[in-house]
Amino acid sequence: MTEGRATPTTDLPVLLPVRSPSVPVLRFRAWQGLALAVAVLLFAPAAGAQTGSEELSIVGVIIKWMPLLLTGFGFNLLISVLSMALGTIVGLGLGLLQLSEFRWLSRCAWVLTQFFRNAPWLVLLFFAMYLIPYEFRIGEVTIPFPDWVKAVIGFALPVMANVAEIVRGAVQSIPGGQWEAADSLAFSRRQTMWMIILPQCVKRMLPPWMNLYSLVTMATVLASVVGINEMLTLTAQVHNAEGGRTDLLAPLYAFALLCFFIYCYPINLWTVRLERRFNVKG
Repeated sequence: MTEGRATPTTDLPVLLPVRSPSVPVLRFRAWQGLALAVAVLLFAPAAGAQTGSEELSIVGVIIKWMPLLLTGFGFNLLISVLSMALGTIVGLGLGLLQLSEFRWLSRCAWVLTQFFRNAPWLVLLFFAMYLIPYEFRIGEVTIPFPDWVKAVIGFALPVMANVAEIVRGAVQSIPGGQWEAADSLAFSRRQTMWMIILPQCVKRMLPPWMNLYSLVTMATVLASVVGINEMLTLTAQVHNAEGGRTDLLAPLYAFALLCFFIYCYPINLWTVRLERRFNVKG
Protein backbone atom coordinates (compact mmCIF):
# COMPACT_ATOMS: atom_id res chain seq x y z
CA MET A 1 0.00 0.00 0.00
CA THR A 2 1.37 3.43 -0.97
CA GLU A 3 0.67 6.71 0.83
CA GLY A 4 -3.02 7.64 0.57
CA ARG A 5 -3.67 5.14 -2.23
CA ALA A 6 -4.80 1.50 -2.09
CA THR A 7 -3.25 -1.03 -4.39
CA PRO A 8 -5.95 -3.10 -6.16
CA THR A 9 -5.75 -6.78 -5.36
CA THR A 10 -7.07 -7.88 -8.78
CA ASP A 11 -6.61 -6.65 -12.33
CA LEU A 12 -9.44 -4.95 -14.10
CA PRO A 13 -11.32 -7.26 -16.48
CA VAL A 14 -10.47 -5.08 -19.46
CA LEU A 15 -6.78 -5.55 -18.78
CA LEU A 16 -6.87 -9.34 -18.71
CA PRO A 17 -5.50 -11.14 -21.81
CA VAL A 18 -8.06 -12.34 -24.26
CA ARG A 19 -8.39 -16.11 -24.24
CA SER A 20 -9.00 -17.77 -27.56
CA PRO A 21 -11.74 -20.38 -27.45
CA SER A 22 -10.39 -23.89 -27.29
CA VAL A 23 -10.95 -25.80 -30.51
CA PRO A 24 -11.52 -29.53 -30.06
CA VAL A 25 -9.11 -31.76 -31.93
CA LEU A 26 -10.91 -34.09 -34.31
CA ARG A 27 -9.39 -37.54 -34.39
CA PHE A 28 -10.52 -40.05 -36.95
CA ARG A 29 -10.41 -43.62 -35.76
CA ALA A 30 -11.05 -46.90 -37.48
CA TRP A 31 -14.34 -47.57 -35.71
CA GLN A 32 -15.63 -44.18 -36.89
CA GLY A 33 -14.99 -45.10 -40.51
CA LEU A 34 -16.70 -48.44 -39.97
CA ALA A 35 -19.66 -46.70 -38.31
CA LEU A 36 -19.91 -44.26 -41.23
CA ALA A 37 -20.05 -47.07 -43.77
CA VAL A 38 -22.67 -48.92 -41.72
CA ALA A 39 -24.69 -45.71 -41.37
CA VAL A 40 -24.75 -45.28 -45.14
CA LEU A 41 -26.06 -48.82 -45.53
CA LEU A 42 -28.69 -48.52 -42.78
CA PHE A 43 -30.07 -45.03 -43.27
CA ALA A 44 -30.01 -44.90 -47.05
CA PRO A 45 -33.40 -46.76 -47.27
CA ALA A 46 -35.05 -43.64 -45.84
CA ALA A 47 -34.16 -41.73 -49.00
CA GLY A 48 -35.68 -44.43 -51.15
CA ALA A 49 -38.84 -44.57 -49.02
CA GLN A 50 -39.53 -40.88 -49.64
CA THR A 51 -39.99 -41.52 -53.35
CA GLY A 52 -43.07 -43.60 -52.60
CA SER A 53 -42.07 -46.31 -55.05
CA GLU A 54 -42.51 -50.01 -54.47
CA GLU A 55 -38.94 -50.85 -55.42
CA LEU A 56 -36.86 -53.13 -53.26
CA SER A 57 -35.16 -51.28 -50.40
CA ILE A 58 -31.44 -50.65 -50.45
CA VAL A 59 -30.74 -53.16 -47.69
CA GLY A 60 -32.90 -55.65 -49.54
CA VAL A 61 -30.93 -55.11 -52.74
CA ILE A 62 -27.63 -55.61 -50.92
CA ILE A 63 -28.89 -58.79 -49.24
CA LYS A 64 -30.22 -60.03 -52.58
CA TRP A 65 -26.91 -59.55 -54.38
CA MET A 66 -24.58 -60.19 -51.44
CA PRO A 67 -23.58 -63.75 -52.49
CA LEU A 68 -22.54 -62.47 -55.93
CA LEU A 69 -20.67 -59.48 -54.50
CA LEU A 70 -18.87 -61.62 -51.94
CA THR A 71 -17.90 -64.03 -54.71
CA GLY A 72 -16.32 -61.10 -56.52
CA PHE A 73 -14.55 -60.08 -53.33
CA GLY A 74 -13.20 -63.60 -53.00
CA PHE A 75 -11.88 -63.30 -56.55
CA ASN A 76 -10.05 -60.12 -55.49
CA LEU A 77 -8.46 -62.05 -52.64
CA LEU A 78 -7.49 -64.89 -54.98
CA ILE A 79 -5.75 -62.46 -57.35
CA SER A 80 -3.94 -60.78 -54.45
CA VAL A 81 -2.74 -64.08 -52.95
CA LEU A 82 -1.49 -65.45 -56.27
CA SER A 83 0.18 -62.14 -57.14
CA MET A 84 1.94 -62.04 -53.78
CA ALA A 85 3.06 -65.66 -54.11
CA LEU A 86 4.45 -65.20 -57.63
CA GLY A 87 5.96 -61.79 -56.88
CA THR A 88 7.56 -63.01 -53.65
CA ILE A 89 9.24 -65.99 -55.30
CA VAL A 90 10.65 -63.95 -58.19
CA GLY A 91 11.38 -60.93 -55.97
CA LEU A 92 13.43 -63.03 -53.57
CA GLY A 93 15.74 -64.06 -56.39
CA LEU A 94 15.88 -60.54 -57.79
CA GLY A 95 16.76 -59.10 -54.40
CA LEU A 96 19.59 -61.58 -53.95
CA LEU A 97 20.87 -60.78 -57.44
CA GLN A 98 21.26 -57.16 -56.38
CA LEU A 99 23.74 -58.41 -53.77
CA SER A 100 25.70 -60.51 -56.25
CA GLU A 101 29.48 -60.22 -56.34
CA PHE A 102 29.28 -59.85 -60.13
CA ARG A 103 28.86 -56.13 -60.70
CA TRP A 104 27.13 -56.40 -64.08
CA LEU A 105 24.58 -58.85 -62.65
CA SER A 106 23.81 -56.70 -59.62
CA ARG A 107 23.44 -53.58 -61.79
CA CYS A 108 21.02 -55.31 -64.17
CA ALA A 109 18.96 -56.55 -61.21
CA TRP A 110 18.96 -53.04 -59.72
CA VAL A 111 17.76 -51.45 -62.97
CA LEU A 112 14.99 -54.04 -63.33
CA THR A 113 13.91 -53.52 -59.73
CA GLN A 114 13.78 -49.75 -59.99
CA PHE A 115 11.89 -49.87 -63.28
CA PHE A 116 9.04 -52.02 -62.02
CA ARG A 117 9.06 -50.47 -58.55
CA ASN A 118 8.48 -46.96 -59.88
CA ALA A 119 6.11 -47.81 -62.74
CA PRO A 120 2.36 -47.15 -62.25
CA TRP A 121 0.53 -50.31 -61.33
CA LEU A 122 -2.29 -49.65 -63.79
CA VAL A 123 0.18 -49.25 -66.67
CA LEU A 124 1.83 -52.56 -65.79
CA LEU A 125 -1.60 -54.16 -65.67
CA PHE A 126 -2.40 -52.83 -69.16
CA PHE A 127 0.92 -54.15 -70.47
CA ALA A 128 0.21 -57.59 -69.04
CA MET A 129 -3.33 -57.65 -70.39
CA TYR A 130 -2.58 -56.54 -73.95
CA LEU A 131 0.95 -57.80 -74.59
CA ILE A 132 0.58 -61.34 -73.25
CA PRO A 133 -1.27 -63.54 -75.77
CA TYR A 134 -4.55 -65.20 -74.91
CA GLU A 135 -3.14 -68.66 -75.56
CA PHE A 136 0.14 -70.45 -76.04
CA ARG A 137 0.78 -73.28 -78.47
CA ILE A 138 3.37 -75.91 -77.68
CA GLY A 139 3.42 -78.24 -80.62
CA GLU A 140 -0.14 -79.38 -81.07
CA VAL A 141 -1.16 -78.46 -77.51
CA THR A 142 -2.97 -75.15 -76.97
CA ILE A 143 -2.74 -73.68 -73.48
CA PRO A 144 -5.36 -70.98 -72.79
CA PHE A 145 -4.28 -67.90 -70.89
CA PRO A 146 -7.37 -66.27 -69.33
CA ASP A 147 -7.54 -62.60 -68.42
CA TRP A 148 -7.40 -63.16 -64.68
CA VAL A 149 -4.07 -65.00 -65.04
CA LYS A 150 -2.66 -62.04 -66.94
CA ALA A 151 -3.98 -59.77 -64.19
CA VAL A 152 -2.09 -61.86 -61.64
CA ILE A 153 1.09 -61.35 -63.66
CA GLY A 154 0.36 -57.63 -63.96
CA PHE A 155 0.11 -57.24 -60.18
CA ALA A 156 3.03 -59.59 -59.55
CA LEU A 157 5.44 -57.27 -61.39
CA PRO A 158 5.33 -54.40 -58.85
CA VAL A 159 5.18 -56.96 -56.03
CA MET A 160 8.37 -58.53 -57.39
CA ALA A 161 10.18 -55.20 -57.39
CA ASN A 162 9.03 -54.20 -53.90
CA VAL A 163 9.86 -57.62 -52.44
CA ALA A 164 13.32 -57.37 -54.04
CA GLU A 165 13.89 -54.09 -52.20
CA ILE A 166 12.61 -55.59 -48.95
CA VAL A 167 15.03 -58.51 -49.29
CA ARG A 168 17.97 -56.29 -50.19
CA GLY A 169 17.31 -53.94 -47.29
CA ALA A 170 16.87 -56.78 -44.81
CA VAL A 171 20.10 -58.50 -45.86
CA GLN A 172 22.10 -55.28 -45.71
CA SER A 173 20.71 -54.50 -42.26
CA ILE A 174 22.39 -57.61 -40.81
CA PRO A 175 25.65 -56.64 -39.06
CA GLY A 176 28.81 -57.41 -41.02
CA GLY A 177 30.14 -59.44 -38.11
CA GLN A 178 27.75 -62.22 -39.10
CA TRP A 179 29.52 -62.58 -42.44
CA GLU A 180 32.93 -62.49 -40.82
CA ALA A 181 31.96 -65.13 -38.25
CA ALA A 182 30.59 -67.41 -40.98
CA ASP A 183 33.74 -66.91 -43.04
CA SER A 184 35.89 -67.87 -40.06
CA LEU A 185 33.90 -71.12 -39.82
CA ALA A 186 34.66 -71.91 -43.47
CA PHE A 187 31.09 -71.29 -44.70
CA SER A 188 30.76 -70.45 -48.36
CA ARG A 189 28.90 -67.29 -49.37
CA ARG A 190 25.90 -69.33 -50.45
CA GLN A 191 25.81 -71.28 -47.19
CA THR A 192 26.14 -68.07 -45.19
CA MET A 193 23.26 -66.46 -47.07
CA TRP A 194 20.81 -69.37 -46.82
CA MET A 195 21.74 -70.77 -43.40
CA ILE A 196 22.68 -67.68 -41.40
CA ILE A 197 21.63 -64.39 -43.00
CA LEU A 198 18.20 -65.10 -44.50
CA PRO A 199 16.76 -66.79 -41.36
CA GLN A 200 17.61 -63.61 -39.43
CA CYS A 201 15.96 -61.49 -42.14
CA VAL A 202 12.54 -63.11 -41.81
CA LYS A 203 11.41 -61.00 -38.88
CA ARG A 204 12.68 -57.88 -40.61
CA MET A 205 10.90 -58.67 -43.88
CA LEU A 206 7.58 -59.88 -42.50
CA PRO A 207 5.99 -56.53 -41.45
CA PRO A 208 6.70 -54.70 -44.74
CA TRP A 209 5.70 -57.81 -46.67
CA MET A 210 2.33 -57.87 -44.90
CA ASN A 211 1.88 -54.17 -45.56
CA LEU A 212 2.61 -54.79 -49.24
CA TYR A 213 0.01 -57.57 -49.32
CA SER A 214 -2.59 -55.18 -47.91
CA LEU A 215 -1.75 -52.64 -50.64
CA VAL A 216 -1.99 -55.31 -53.35
CA THR A 217 -5.38 -56.45 -52.06
CA MET A 218 -6.75 -52.93 -52.25
CA ALA A 219 -5.17 -52.41 -55.68
CA THR A 220 -6.89 -55.44 -57.20
CA VAL A 221 -9.94 -53.23 -57.87
CA LEU A 222 -7.88 -51.84 -60.77
CA ALA A 223 -8.65 -55.09 -62.55
CA SER A 224 -12.16 -53.75 -63.11
CA VAL A 225 -10.70 -51.33 -65.67
CA VAL A 226 -9.65 -54.22 -67.90
CA GLY A 227 -12.90 -56.14 -67.51
CA ILE A 228 -12.04 -58.71 -64.82
CA ASN A 229 -15.16 -59.82 -62.97
CA GLU A 230 -13.97 -58.83 -59.52
CA MET A 231 -16.04 -57.07 -56.84
CA LEU A 232 -16.03 -53.57 -58.32
CA THR A 233 -17.05 -54.84 -61.75
CA LEU A 234 -19.87 -56.90 -60.24
CA THR A 235 -20.96 -53.90 -58.17
CA ALA A 236 -21.40 -51.87 -61.35
CA GLN A 237 -23.29 -54.75 -62.96
CA VAL A 238 -25.60 -55.03 -59.95
CA HIS A 239 -26.28 -51.31 -60.12
CA ASN A 240 -27.19 -51.61 -63.81
CA ALA A 241 -29.35 -54.69 -63.12
CA GLU A 242 -31.37 -52.67 -60.60
CA GLY A 243 -32.15 -50.03 -63.19
CA GLY A 244 -29.34 -47.64 -62.36
CA ARG A 245 -31.12 -46.25 -59.31
CA THR A 246 -29.26 -43.24 -57.97
CA ASP A 247 -30.06 -44.15 -54.35
CA LEU A 248 -28.19 -47.45 -54.79
CA LEU A 249 -24.91 -45.97 -56.00
CA ALA A 250 -23.40 -44.92 -52.67
CA PRO A 251 -24.63 -47.92 -50.60
CA LEU A 252 -23.37 -50.51 -53.10
CA TYR A 253 -19.89 -49.02 -53.27
CA ALA A 254 -19.94 -48.46 -49.51
CA PHE A 255 -20.54 -52.19 -49.12
CA ALA A 256 -17.48 -52.88 -51.29
CA LEU A 257 -15.47 -50.41 -49.22
CA LEU A 258 -16.66 -52.10 -46.03
CA CYS A 259 -15.54 -55.54 -47.24
CA PHE A 260 -12.03 -54.33 -48.05
CA PHE A 261 -11.82 -52.40 -44.78
CA ILE A 262 -12.86 -55.37 -42.64
CA TYR A 263 -10.27 -57.55 -44.40
CA CYS A 264 -7.33 -55.13 -44.61
CA TYR A 265 -7.55 -53.27 -41.29
CA PRO A 266 -6.74 -56.34 -39.11
CA ILE A 267 -3.70 -56.93 -41.33
CA ASN A 268 -2.58 -53.40 -40.56
CA LEU A 269 -3.00 -53.97 -36.82
CA TRP A 270 -1.12 -57.26 -37.03
CA THR A 271 1.70 -55.54 -38.91
CA VAL A 272 2.07 -52.89 -36.20
CA ARG A 273 2.04 -55.59 -33.51
CA LEU A 274 4.77 -57.55 -35.27
CA GLU A 275 6.89 -54.42 -35.62
CA ARG A 276 6.66 -53.84 -31.88
CA ARG A 277 7.31 -57.51 -31.09
CA PHE A 278 10.34 -57.76 -33.35
CA ASN A 279 11.43 -54.21 -32.52
CA VAL A 280 11.74 -53.42 -36.20
CA LYS A 281 12.38 -49.75 -36.85
CA GLY A 282 11.85 -48.07 -40.24
